[in-house]
Amino acid sequence: MKVVLDRSKCTGLGICESVASSFFEVDDNGDLLVHKEDVGEDELASVEDAVNSCPTEALRIVRASDSAGCPVSS
Repeated sequence: MKVVLDRSKCTGLGICESVASSFFEVDDNGDLLVHKEDVGEDELASVEDAVNSCPTEALRIVRASDSAGCPVSS
């Protein structure tokens, strides 16, 4: 599974960073950095929490083999 960022929706609030800091970081310019895209089973719960906490719905989780990018979680 992979985490996908829609930069056009992201406002850099940093809620995702506070939930899953090993994946997300807001830089000094207010831009979200995704440190790693691949989500392991042991990391899925925290990344799902980060995705679900995003108020702008800029994040989603997709199956790596899903070329259509259908979300695994909302």
